[in-house]
Amino acid sequence: MSDTVDRHTPATDAVVTVPPPVSAATPAGAVDADVPERGSLRALLPALARHRAMTARTCAAALLEQGSLVALVTLAAHTVGTAVIEGRAPTPGTVTALIALVLVRALTTWREMDLSHDLAYRVLAALRVRVFDGLARSAPARVAGRRSGDLAATAMADVEALEFLYAHTTAQLLASATVFTGGTVILAAVEPWLLAAVLPVAALLTAAPFAEARGRTARGARTRTAVAQLSADTVEIVDGLRELVAFGALTGRRHRLAARGRQVGDAQRAEATWEAAVAAVRDLLIVVAVLGVVAAAAQSVTSGRLHGAWAPAAMALALAVLGPVAESARSLSQAVALRAAASRVGAAVKAPALAPPPAEPRPLPAGPLGVRLHQVSFDYGGGPVLDGVELTVPAGQTLALVGASGAGKSTCAHLLARFWDPSEGQVQLLPADGTPVDLREVSDAELRRSVALVGQETPLFHGTLAENLRLAAPDADDDLLAETARRCGVDRIAPLDTVVGERGATLSGGQRARIALARALLAQPRVLVLDESTAHLDNASDARLASVLRQKDRTTLVIAHRRATIRRADRIAVLEAGRIAEEGTWEELTGRPDSALNRSLAQIPS
Repeated sequence: MSDTVDRHTPATDAVVTVPPPVSAATPAGAVDADVPERGSLRALLPALARHRAMTARTCAAALLEQGSLVALVTLAAHTVGTAVIEGRAPTPGTVTALIALVLVRALTTWREMDLSHDLAYRVLAALRVRVFDGLARSAPARVAGRRSGDLAATAMADVEALEFLYAHTTAQLLASATVFTGGTVILAAVEPWLLAAVLPVAALLTAAPFAEARGRTARGARTRTAVAQLSADTVEIVDGLRELVAFGALTGRRHRLAARGRQVGDAQRAEATWEAAVAAVRDLLIVVAVLGVVAAAAQSVTSGRLHGAWAPAAMALALAVLGPVAESARSLSQAVALRAAASRVGAAVKAPALAPPPAEPRPLPAGPLGVRLHQVSFDYGGGPVLDGVELTVPAGQTLALVGASGAGKSTCAHLLARFWDPSEGQVQLLPADGTPVDLREVSDAELRRSVALVGQETPLFHGTLAENLRLAAPDADDDLLAETARRCGVDRIAPLDTVVGERGATLSGGQRARIALARALLAQPRVLVLDESTAHLDNASDARLASVLRQKDRTTLVIAHRRATIRRADRIAVLEAGRIAEEGTWEELTGRPDSALNRSLAQIPS
């Protein structure tokens, strides 16, 4: 049965508008890295340390893969040179060695690709969790003002882009350096003059990625930013599709989405064009090296320093050891373009906790808990929102917190849920023994079991009603789930195995409010904080739920603008100018003509 309120559709704006508190702020761009920090790629390499054995196997496979290619090319060239110059057919041992090298090359190529991608995807899986943990650890303040699509781009697209770093860069660079070092040592022993043609080109190939790093980083950052903006706009449009259709604004949003797509295309074309030009320069350097090697080999054969049959092998070896260098240069160039993605991911991973866990958690005693805000001050970067707030709610009482919009009521609720800590003062729980416990001394798990916040928005996830309710208490038995749903009227919305749409798009605002209240009550908290959570309910539904919310041993803080809700509270506190202006019962406060409560009620429709 639906509530009698109008159906409420999710807002199209996916932006969280609460700014981060100054006391916990970090430098601008710490999460949104428009200008990638130096060393952002190196900072993510330690993620490989958790997979040392697999990293070692990947490096060994890459070394065997590159080494077998160099050996195969060199031996094949020597075999051809011997056959042409000396007229001798290859021996059975040589043929066997060539076949063996072909098989080793094929096997190690497959094995290296298998291991490197297995390693990369394992690292990315762990990295996504770390990014999510960073966002969760610093929420809600550090995600304030960030669009959900942008956050999704960091958690998914930016992390996915780093697959190239872990799968195609690290092991290959180590293997290339080893093969090149070994090859140059052999060339130095066979014919040092060949090094004169190889080393300058190798030096240029190695230096090129670092020389172009600034421009490539800027182009990579442009691409990552464009992708993030496209993701954010796409999520926003899908989220608010009904409103856009209803107000005829879909065409404008489609044009905006098309423009974002063109920006992504332009950025990607700029990267691809530059990469094609750089690849052409690399190929030109390889051609120069080939000509130099041929000239050096011819001069060595003419002067008698190198036997003619060995000349093709020496040339092949010189060029074979140069090939991995060219490939490494290409990999380094592409990795440099990932700095922006690495910087965004690294910033999310390293995001500091705005409510850091206690070093030695203090257990909460059993029994009812009261609440106290003791000389609490807090601000968002401008003037103080709370300025020395002193407020106590005894265990088992219901207190209504009243005040004008923007007075700081929701901030008090967020401090009680410890989304962040006050800049001054203490937020405390009051056990029966009278010894206050600072929230900063309580473990997060115990705090969530004891204090439940039901906010103004009611996010629901795609899944059944039962799954959404069990978010607060995964281990709740079916009887308790059914009873809680019945008491809150959730069973009248739909059967508990009904699948609700993402964000509860198929439900009305009143229905979502019932589900949110039931979800909080299922956890059986000792302190319940309601931040205008019944605003979408009609008066009759609000009154029915009020009786459900009342429990003898539960402390309730209600933030509300509805007169009936305020009147039902045991006590009322009025928040003005960041302080508690007055406190008392409904009769006491409304009996004063000049009371702060009457001023607040004057702004509320009857």
